[in-house]
Amino acid sequence: MRVFVTGATGFIGTVVVQDLIQAGHQVLGLTRSDAGAKALSAAGAQVHRGDLEDLESLRAGAAMSDGVIHTAFGHDFSKFKEMGQIDRRAIETIGQALAGSERPLVVTSGTLLVKPGQMATEDMAVPDDSSIPRVSEPTALALIPKGVRASIVRLPQVHDRDKAGLVSFLIAIAREKGVSAYIDDGRNRWSAVHRLDVAPVYRLALEKGPAGAMYHAVAEEGVPLRDIAEAIGRGLKLPVVSKSGDAATNHFGVLTMFAGMDGPASSALTQRRLGWRPTQPTGLIADLHQFNEFRP
Repeated sequence: MRVFVTGATGFIGTVVVQDLIQAGHQVLGLTRSDAGAKALSAAGAQVHRGDLEDLESLRAGAAMSDGVIHTAFGHDFSKFKEMGQIDRRAIETIGQALAGSERPLVVTSGTLLVKPGQMATEDMAVPDDSSIPRVSEPTALALIPKGVRASIVRLPQVHDRDKAGLVSFLIAIAREKGVSAYIDDGRNRWSAVHRLDVAPVYRLALEKGPAGAMYHAVAEEGVPLRDIAEAIGRGLKLPVVSKSGDAATNHFGVLTMFAGMDGPASSALTQRRLGWRPTQPTGLIADLHQFNEFRP
């Protein structure tokens, strides 16, 4: 297949592009920079100039492809609602180009949004809640009656030794505040997966996922936030403290909602339905123990 990939030079998109090419697909990668174009060419992908707000570039990229993987998303949480609306318009535009063709569109979402406080599974829908600015899932699913084979890959905290999803934001906050913190007893959990294990989930969803399918790229079902905060504290040589109420809000700022969220997630159905298994040997805490940012 010829696959159009948004976010093709990003943390997730880079490994998705590599995996697609290794599996024999052709890749058309979206980028807005010369550096991104150079990286895509070096990886063996074709370059498509544009970004999420250049709707004509999205329309053209989707129109000339056999399928689309949408990994791009703006992670400015101070403008989370705006980022969500940019994402919505991008998905709708891609869907217009694919309409009536039954071509696949794989869209990215997050496991934390599914069922806070319970073990999230693939058969659970993201709640229709106006307080959640990210609307990737309902936007994509609304395209199915229009003849688009839309499916969803939900991501946990995706990590390697350079980045770790929302944990990277916690690291930046700890540096700024001089302490590594968790909320209350820190028993709330975030699921996690190594970056190299994510790419095959996208490819398999593209190749054989039916319309409306949900997949969880999860290796660890739930890592306690206290354990994450302690690993950050060791890495930065900072005290580790509990925060509650206003103190938590003042510490975490726009990340407060996520920092206090209990979001374990299972990938049992994904593993059975796609034949996927996480294979990387290191978990989130192990990668944080060897995080390159913590090296002298």
